[in-house]
Amino acid sequence: MIFLKKLLKYLLYIVISLVVFIGLYFSMAYVLSSIEVNSEDLEPNEITIYIKTNGVHTDIVMPVKSDIVDWSKQIKFENTKSKDTTFNYIALGWGDKGFYLETPTWNDLTIPVAFKAVTGLSTTAFHSTFYHEMNVDKSCKKIEISKKQYRNLINYIEASFQKNNKNNFIFIQTKAVYGNNDAFYEANGNYSLLQTCNTWSNSVLKVCGQKACLWTPFDTGIFSKYQ
Repeated sequence: MIFLKKLLKYLLYIVISLVVFIGLYFSMAYVLSSIEVNSEDLEPNEITIYIKTNGVHTDIVMPVKSDIVDWSKQIKFENTKSKDTTFNYIALGWGDKGFYLETPTWNDLTIPVAFKAVTGLSTTAFHSTFYHEMNVDKSCKKIEISKKQYRNLINYIEASFQKNNKNNFIFIQTKAVYGNNDAFYEANGNYSLLQTCNTWSNSVLKVCGQKACLWTPFDTGIFSKYQ
């Protein structure tokens, strides 16, 4: 009986701790995502990029080719099912490798994948998707940046990719693609509650001088800056 009381007491402590942690996490996300950085952009408009969300996850979308970089040299058309070489835009999303490759739907989510994701124990990957054109709407916003800002963006993104001994991005050969025009690549860093896919996208916007949150784990924080 004494043992049962102690067990119930410990379980109560765990439940209370989880509730407090979740409350603090969402409160911090709300407050810090409300603080806008880089609110004034005085650079010339020379390159068009986009931010795109599926309702949970944010991608950074860029021209496949420009006079600054040709992404198709590293993120190859031939690595997609379609092998179509006529695409004009490339969307990149950084995220938990387990979620990307082992969780095509929420019904496929397992406890080990979720545990690794929230604790920062798992590796990460890039999901790349090619598009012919971009349609601006509530889930896709256009941003004009300068060539200088674009170079800063490129440097940050390239540093987030794992590279082989030939300095090439590492393609992940998997059947876990979402369509005919996407592929996965190895990424640097670890996913966690503090460093999510949206945190990464927010950091990309920061380094290229665009409106961003002080910190956000959710896509809503980013898109609230681009109404």
